[in-house]
Amino acid sequence: MSSPPHDATDPLNALGFALALAAAVGFSFKAILVKLAYAHGVDAETLLALRMGYSLPVFVAMGLRARGGAASPLTRIDALHLLGLGVLGYYLASYLDFLGLDYISAGLERLILFSYPTLVIVLSALFLGKALTRHTLFALLLCYAGIALALVHDVRAIGDQRAVLIGSLLVFASALSYALYLLGNDRVVGRLGAARVTAWASTAACVLAIGQFLVLRPLAALDQPWQVHALALAMAVFSTVLPIWCLSEAIRRLGAGPVALTGSLGPIVTLALGALLLDEPVGLAQLGGAALVIGGVTVMARARRRGAF
Repeated sequence: MSSPPHDATDPLNALGFALALAAAVGFSFKAILVKLAYAHGVDAETLLALRMGYSLPVFVAMGLRARGGAASPLTRIDALHLLGLGVLGYYLASYLDFLGLDYISAGLERLILFSYPTLVIVLSALFLGKALTRHTLFALLLCYAGIALALVHDVRAIGDQRAVLIGSLLVFASALSYALYLLGNDRVVGRLGAARVTAWASTAACVLAIGQFLVLRPLAALDQPWQVHALALAMAVFSTVLPIWCLSEAIRRLGAGPVALTGSLGPIVTLALGALLLDEPVGLAQLGGAALVIGGVTVMARARRRGAF
């Protein structure tokens, strides 16, 4: 059944669109904050641990609150499912993304990550037997042609083809990890509820990121400049916790379709912020690539809602 039309003059709907926009901006701002932190010499493992450490208390509180309203307690199987989702969707995807951002621009990173819906469709075709139609193939062509254009832009701007390829592959692996998380999430969230899945999967990811830091780095590595801690805290608040809450609230008010369309602003926001705060050059190849990727994802989203694939 299709969602009812949304009247933009309705205060609740206007708030929903504002929340959806805030979520898109918050998620897009993460790459900028990571790049700014890297300028102070921090490594990916330490920065990720700081981000997750600052986020952990909020996710635990969210989980405890969700537990209070749950119809049944979590079982051991549920805990394993949540651990797996935390590994794929929040820990591994974040870690690979942080590693990739050390090599490529924030704009290219956002475009590659934004293509994750195409990976969901391809994985669904490979493992769930869903057909790839002409709409799907056309959307895939648009997306990956756009990524190729943006990649060429980064090679010209950075001047190191090997570094750009390594960074792009790391971020693509991040997008793949997140796509696998979404496939698993669909099978769990209906039974456990979105709040519990988000809270406890995120908690598991925080524990894993902090544990990784303790294994790979001495505690003295936490002695970073105050700017690194401030950026990690900003990342936790404005690019992790608040966007997750805003996204959930926006979907509750508007439905998933309109919220997904506002997410298409993400790559544009990142390109603009990268140029403004990081002095990243913006060229025609990158802008054309962004237009193709956004167009491909939009075509795919609309075709999926019509049941074209």
